[in-house]
Amino acid sequence: MRNIDLKSLRLFVAVCETGNLKSAAEQEHIEPSAVSKRLASLEASCGAQLLVRHRSGAKPTPEGQAMLEHARAVMFTMSKAEADLAAFKKGIQGHVRLVASASAIAESLLDEVSAFMLLPEHEQIQVDIEEKISRDIVQAVRDGQAQLGICWENIDLNGLASRPYRTDELVLAVPVGHALAKKKRISFEESLAFSHVGLPPSTAVSTMLSRVAAQAGKRLVFRAVVSNFDSAFRVVTAGLGVSIVPREVGQIYVANQLVKTIALTDSWAKRRFVICFRSHQELTPASKSLIDFLTTKIFRTLV
Repeated sequence: MRNIDLKSLRLFVAVCETGNLKSAAEQEHIEPSAVSKRLASLEASCGAQLLVRHRSGAKPTPEGQAMLEHARAVMFTMSKAEADLAAFKKGIQGHVRLVASASAIAESLLDEVSAFMLLPEHEQIQVDIEEKISRDIVQAVRDGQAQLGICWENIDLNGLASRPYRTDELVLAVPVGHALAKKKRISFEESLAFSHVGLPPSTAVSTMLSRVAAQAGKRLVFRAVVSNFDSAFRVVTAGLGVSIVPREVGQIYVANQLVKTIALTDSWAKRRFVICFRSHQELTPASKSLIDFLTTKIFRTLV
């Protein structure tokens, strides 16, 4: 079967789909006699009769039906390859759906994606970003609802491929003038003596903090539960509690002397994030370009 060419496969598929040689010839802009000659050559290469000819047309034999499935797969692969190459010639085009955790979105992801889309070669790429909790991020990518996901690397990726994205640092945010405000470093366990402001229990951060508190034999008491880190900082600023938050998110509050952030001595406070996806083979040119852009500076540490 080494001598099979794409033109013959295309003509074979056209005959099977139209039901006769004449219609296939018109569709492919070729003489019917040339179609017949190519099909005979294809059958000789395969060593099997692929079509049954009759007065009204032609239909595939059982062997031909099996060959038709493979031929369609080859045509699809070649069509996708041509489209991908054409996309690179014009500047990459495409639509990327990205799901990410609250931490990733609250930090620098939005700025980075904006910078990516502003590049002239990416002006035809659309990127949609949706916030989800970590387990739903993995599920959305596995189900094909999103091409890319960004989440904490400690989450079970359930077989997904991944690339390192960045690191961040969780810190304790306290109101200015709080009893802990003069400390430079503190353990999470020490902070449990005070009421916390946290995210919903379904989030990765909240789940992890509750587990760590339980392992220490203590209880994490929430004065308030809010939907995102920005809201947590606002509640801390109001003096209603302390909160475990990413250092980068709180920079503006610290700069304006609205809160104080204290480094945590716990090893889990340094987090690594990954970009997850189903497989390298399934990535579109647009998705590949976005991954490459986001991972240019691998493991950037926010301090």
